[in-house]
Parts: sequence; C-alpha cells; structure tokens
Amino acid sequence: MKLGIDFGTTRVVVAAVDRGNYPVVSFETADGATEEWFPPLVAIRGDERLYGWEAYAMQADPCWTVIRSLKRLLDEAGPNTRLEIGHQTIGLMELLRSIAGALLQSLRERSSLQLKPGEKLEVMLGVPANANSNQRFLTAEAFRQAGFEVLGILNEPSAASIEFGHRNASKGLQRLVVYDLGGGTFDASLVEHDDKMHWVVANEGIATLGGDDFDHLLAEIALEQVGLQLDELSQGESFRLLEECRVKKESLHPNTRKITVDLGVVREGLPVASVPVSDYFERARPYVEETLHAVNDLIAKSGLDVIDTLYVTGGGSELPLIGRVLREEFGRKMKRSSHSRSATAIGLAIQADASAGYELRDQFTRNFGVWREADCGRRIIFDPLFVKGTPLPAPGESSAAIQRRYQPVHNIGHFRYLECSYVNEFGQPAGDITIWDEIQFPFDPALQGRADLQSISVELCERARGERIEESYRLSPEGLVVVAIRDLVSGYEQSWSLGRWAPKTTTIKATRKRKSRSRSNSA
Repeated sequence: MKLGIDFGTTRVVVAAVDRGNYPVVSFETADGATEEWFPPLVAIRGDERLYGWEAYAMQADPCWTVIRSLKRLLDEAGPNTRLEIGHQTIGLMELLRSIAGALLQSLRERSSLQLKPGEKLEVMLGVPANANSNQRFLTAEAFRQAGFEVLGILNEPSAASIEFGHRNASKGLQRLVVYDLGGGTFDASLVEHDDKMHWVVANEGIATLGGDDFDHLLAEIALEQVGLQLDELSQGESFRLLEECRVKKESLHPNTRKITVDLGVVREGLPVASVPVSDYFERARPYVEETLHAVNDLIAKSGLDVIDTLYVTGGGSELPLIGRVLREEFGRKMKRSSHSRSATAIGLAIQADASAGYELRDQFTRNFGVWREADCGRRIIFDPLFVKGTPLPAPGESSAAIQRRYQPVHNIGHFRYLECSYVNEFGQPAGDITIWDEIQFPFDPALQGRADLQSISVELCERARGERIEESYRLSPEGLVVVAIRDLVSGYEQSWSLGRWAPKTTTIKATRKRKSRSRSNSA
C-alpha cells in the first residue's frame, strides 16, 4: 500500500492511496478513542521507553519524562547526535527510528487501514521546504530503518499545492501561494499550476517559527500570573503545560474572549490562569507579521505582481488571529484549506499515486557550495555549486550534475561545505548559514588509501602537481547532494553524501530555549 506521511513537529498525519481516493488514516489511542493523527512522542522512565499514543498517555505521570518536538532538533543534528534527557543521553536517530517503528506498528495493528499480513508500505515523506540536507537524510533514513519503503521526499507546501489542485479544477494557468504554518516551521511556496502540472516558482520560510512558538507564548503569559517562568519547570512539567496550552489554543474560535489555562495539571496547588484573548493576540501578532513579511518577500522576489490564491494550510494556521491578518492583506484571494491539518499528507499520497497523473517540478531551496582558496591561497572565496532555485530532477530523471576539474597544488584537498539562505552582492554566503562537516581527499598519490588524513598537515606538494582532479556533484529529486572526487591520473576515487555529519561526541538537550529570530531567517 502507498501512503503519504506528513511527519510533523507535533503531529504525524497519514493519508492512504485507495483507488483514486486519499483518505486520512485514523488511529486508536491508548484509551480507546480515535484520532486522525499520531503523536511523535517518546516517554522515558529509566531504561523504559514508550512511543506514540502510549507515550502521550504518560504525560500526567510524574515518573515519566515525555519529550515533544523532536523534529525541531534535526536542523543541528547528524546521524551520531545524542540527546541529553535528564542524566542520560540517547541517540537521536535511535529515537526517530523507534517513533517511525511505533507508527508502522500502529498502522498495521491499530489503524483504519485494512492491511494484509506483511504487506509492504511504500511512503512519500514530507519535509519543510527550507529543510537542510541533514533533515532530509535523517527523516528518510529513520523511516527506512523502521521498515518503510521510502518512495521519495517532497517539500510540504509543494504537497499542499497538489492537494489544492486535486480538489479545485484549474481554469488555465493559476498562480498559487501556499501559506503553511506547521508545528515547528513556516513555509511559503509560489506555485504555478494547470490541470495536472505544478511548477514551484520560489520558496521562502522561517525555520524557527511554528505553532510550538504560539504554545510557548501562551504558557509564558499564563506563568506570569503566578510569578513563574518556563525554565523554572521540570521537563515533565514543561511538557504538560505546553500540551495544555496547545489544546486550549486549538480550541479558540473567533468569539472566544478568555483562555483558561489549568496550571494545576502542571504542578499541584497552582491555580487556573485566565488569559484575555486580546492580550494573547496582541503579543502573538509579531509572529504572524513575520510570516506575512516572508509571503510578501516571496511574491516580490518572484517578479509577479498578481497571484490568484493564497492557500492557507498547517495546523498552526488555525489560530483565528492568523486568518484575520491574512484576510486584511489578501482579502478574497485568501482560501483556507478545509483539511488544514491533513492537506500535506493528502498531497503526498496523491504524489505517491502514479495513476493520479500529477507532475511536480520543484526547486532546490538553499544555496549549497564550498569554500576555495584563490590568489595562491591569499584569500578564500565561496563557490556556489547548486544555487537556490535550481530545478530538482523529477522522479525517474537523472540527477542534476555539475563538475569541477583542476590541477592540485597541495598534498590534501580540504573541502569545507555550507548551505545558506542567500548569497549577497559580493558573492558571500548570508542569511541562515549551516556549516557542514569537512572532508579530505588525498591529492598526493602517496597518501591515497590512508585513513588518517586529518592528522596530516595540508602543504604544497610537487608530486600532486602531476595529478588531475575531478569533483562530480549530483542533486537528487529529494534535494540531497552527493559528491564523488576522483584523481583522473591514478583512478583513485571516493564519494560522500554531503551533510552535517556530527561526530559521536555531539550532544544536544531535549528541552532547549526557542531560537531567536530575525528577518534574515526569511531572506
């Protein structure tokens, strides 16, 4: 069976391919209820671990520590990153794989799917449009290791545009802006589409803004009434408060005047906090305006002065304030998805269904390059290998490829890669910059095959001058970059999947303060 899986920060939503229909899968919870989502949670008590709905059921038990929003940690993680939880550390990839495994088990045993024993599950996965190479790799690898067959990875707003096109017959070429506010990130994509073809024109996003931040804000306001701050709470207390705030936030409607936050579920003896909706919206409005700036930047940079529809999706977008602000700006062009929490999963399922006939031409959403020496080593320049907006190959097409050839002058090539949100007028990386791990390749034939290149100093080498080096870079349909470096004279070659492959000693905390945000994030 083919599925579309939106692996969100606070919810996992799954849609199935069923003879031209794409129903959202429902799950049986630990208390026997039914929900159209699966919680990407882990609960820990000593060496015991629970996942999904079983973990969700432990939130009121102080003996268990429940961890939420793991997806937000992926932008700084690698396959060997460990997560610090209390007095122990756990491999982040292990947790992701276990959550995916719990999802697989629930799909087989406690979902609305009618699966045959051992039936293969082929999945199309969604990632934020501005997800870096690591996030894409870690997501796909966790699902592969859990037992899914991964068909591909698709940017979440691109998937939502397919869902929109499926439900709304196109009258010629239409210009659609997808406004996608999820639990952990905000993405905006400008898509041109006709009946079956979708072209992604441009993407923008804010990697550090999502529904989680609105939960944190409500929690902070509620705690102010009792003289507490979030960082004064234990991990378990913080989880229970944020879940209480998420539930209360999601229950808001345009006529709500007060939000009651029961602090007693956080710590015994604390009162109920009453937060005026007007106060909450006033403090939340700058967050919404950040997303509006990103959308307007997207439209301005595209060179198009007219769009037909602003399509609003993502669970975080259901906050009444967001609809109000967007309606003020876009009027009747704004159209809220009737499936705001499941539009991405449905679009992913449609894309997984070859018989649906939809074709998507997406783009590389970042600038990827390498630092190189220039002027005989007197200065360093940035060589952009794949620039933002490079068309991604469609499934089945050959990967986009470029090459660099040169005669080396050093004994070892030291390659330092990075991704950035934009390149400034001087050709230097700017905006959000992600520094990837470094690789080394032996230019000196005497060093080829050595495993200890990091312990050898890089220096000028006469033997290397007789070699000829070729760097070949491939860009996959999923937005992943692979490099093969070859000595054309000796035939020696090595290849790497490029990313931030963090060392085994890298440890990050399970609960971290929200990142500060600036306009540069949406540049």
